[in-house]
This record gives sequence, structure tokens and C-alpha cells, in this order.
Amino acid sequence: MTARMPTYFLSHGGGPWPYMTGPFRKNFDWLEKSLQDIPRQLPQRPKAVLVVTGHWEAPVFTVSSSPAPGMLYDYSGFPEETYRIKYPAPGSPALAARVQALLNDAGLATAADPQRGFDHGTFSLMKPIYPDADIPVVQLSVKDDFDPVEHLRAGAALAPLRDEGILIIGSGFSFHNLRLFGDAGVQPSVQFDAWLREAVGSDAATRHAMLANWSKAPAARLAHPREDHLLPLMVAAGAAGADPSVPVYGERFMGGLAASSFRFSQDTRATGFDRLAA
Repeated sequence: MTARMPTYFLSHGGGPWPYMTGPFRKNFDWLEKSLQDIPRQLPQRPKAVLVVTGHWEAPVFTVSSSPAPGMLYDYSGFPEETYRIKYPAPGSPALAARVQALLNDAGLATAADPQRGFDHGTFSLMKPIYPDADIPVVQLSVKDDFDPVEHLRAGAALAPLRDEGILIIGSGFSFHNLRLFGDAGVQPSVQFDAWLREAVGSDAATRHAMLANWSKAPAARLAHPREDHLLPLMVAAGAAGADPSVPVYGERFMGGLAASSFRFSQDTRATGFDRLAA
């Protein structure tokens, strides 16, 4: 019998960091440890992983449907060798079709993209979690109208995958304002992170209402001028149903910015990787 998988919202870090060395790479040491711990938290090895990536926006929810996805180097200013890296996990056309069917049954329009490669919202997470790239991975876009309720609905529609051995990961970042990556971002990140923890940690109805109205949160638009990196959380939370959440990562990223990741499941045990816990 297949045990129900948790869902996650994971902060994915910057660019191709898992493939780098040097001072920049060391900024991600704690995040890496938290990601490497995820397989231990699962009830079983997943049959496949569905990554809702904040680095893919489309007019309708769109799935990657290639059996052998390539790579999408969606960053700039990094060392030349990081534009040759590979994360050679297989895709899963069957899972892509299943995702479309579930979303369509919920009245949500979908599309499939057989050309889409793995973007860094996907491979930057999957490299530490499953470094052998031996589990099929399918990507799901966010919808470019950025409607939080639509993304919560999409998550709820995808919830049956959890009982089919599929791990659902929302990949974004809990604070994503590149212009405030420094001292100016510290206070807004702390304010928004405190609200986010309250919202995610609430009962399902309250969580849904708070996330649907996230833009009214303290420092919301300073934390997310564009919500592309927050919307994957809505899908993960929607798929969680009534399951509670626990932070699985938290730190003052790069010395000051509050950053968090969350797991939704009946297992509320702490992981030991939340340095922001009260």
C-alpha cells in the first residue's frame, strides 16, 4: 500500500549554486543540509516528483511532458561552466498527462510542453535532494495571472497524487526581492516571514484565507514585488488539504534575510533545520 506523501514549499536558492564552489556557494550550506534531509522525511521513495517552479510562467497551467528533459539555464552572470551542467533525471509523460487530467477535471485549463527543460527552480533543489537524478521529474508552471486562489485550487485538484506515490514540491523563495538583498531587506523579510509562518501554521480554512489575501500581509510587496516565487506555496498548501505544517528550513540567509521552507503532512516533528524557530 502506498503511504500518503507530504507536500513541500522549498526555498531554492540562487542560480546553479549546488554546482559551484567558493564563497558564494557557502551561503547555501544550511539550505543544502535541509534539502539533503528530505528523503529521510518521506514515508517511501517517491515514484516521481512534481515540481511547481516559480521560474516558469504560462497563460494556463502547463506541464513538461518530455521523457528526457534538457536543461534551461535561466540565470546570468555565473561562471561559464555552469552553463554546461546537467541534471539528467528522466521525465514522465504519464505523470504529465495525469496532472493535466486532474486539473482539467477541476475546471482548470492546461497545456503540455514537450520541449521544456529543467530550470534552476527545479535542478537547484533536485541536485541536493536526489543527486543521482534517478527519479522522474515533471515541472508545472505557475499561471501568469498570479491569482492565488487559482493556485490553491490547482493544488487541491492535484492532492490525489499524494496517494499515488508522487512528491509535490512548490519551488520558490519565501523572500524574493533582488533589489533588497542586503541590509534594506532584513526588516521586511523578518516581518513577512513571521506572517508567513503564522499563515502556513494555521488551520486549513484560516491558512487558505490568509494565503488568498497574502498581499495584505506586513511588508508583502517588499518581500515579493512579483509573486512568482510565492505562488508555488499556494499549490503545495492547496494539495495539503487539512494537513498541518512544520518549517523544515529557516535561517537568516546571507547573514540577515529571513528565509523559510515548509512541509505539509500529518508528521509535525521538527527536522532540526529551522534556526528561526521561536
